[in-house]
Amino acid sequence: MKKEELFKYIDHTALKADTSWADIKKLCDEALVFRMASVCIPSSYVKRVRETFPALNIGTVVGFPLGNANTEAKLAETRQALADGANEIDMVVNLGWVKNGDFKMVTEEIRSVKELVGKDHILKVILETCYLDHEEKYMLCRCATKAHADYVKTSTGFGTAGAVLEDVKLMRKSADPGVQIKASDGIRTEKDIEAYINAGCRRIGTSRAIEILTNTDDE
Repeated sequence: MKKEELFKYIDHTALKADTSWADIKKLCDEALVFRMASVCIPSSYVKRVRETFPALNIGTVVGFPLGNANTEAKLAETRQALADGANEIDMVVNLGWVKNGDFKMVTEEIRSVKELVGKDHILKVILETCYLDHEEKYMLCRCATKAHADYVKTSTGFGTAGAVLEDVKLMRKSADPGVQIKASDGIRTEKDIEAYINAGCRRIGTSRAIEILTNTDDE
């Protein structure tokens, strides 16, 4: 696959605690130049980015990075992000509920956020796979499917590990075909990006897309 095609899968990401406006502006400029799928940024920057880059596809995070805020807090975050101009919401599941086996509660929370997001915007559900066993990963993909989420996503980038190819393959088998897959964190090479796409990913979350895809050295 040509590099310019790979860029179309990228959610160009900047979510560190010390991310400045200069960092965000650079990210957005790069996303437009390389025609990336979106930017994924802190919600505090969404309104300013929408005003500065009106044509940009903007994603932000909710319940990030731990996922253990209550549902009303996640809904409030989502509501404000949409009002500020976000197109896509990446929400973290409540891992405590997962470990308790409360998958009905997980499903209802995802459903509540998706109902608020609506059909015209995208909801990605972050599973944080590094903390999950095989059955939990499967069950969360079923929860996301039942709740009509648009994507399931591997990782926040703040857990103990990031995307793993075998997890993506499991997620693709476990979620219904209408639910897409996003891999994020730990993606370091062009070959990694291609491998995740070939495994079924339709989005790749990384802060290193420019470094990876403009590197002319042989790997």
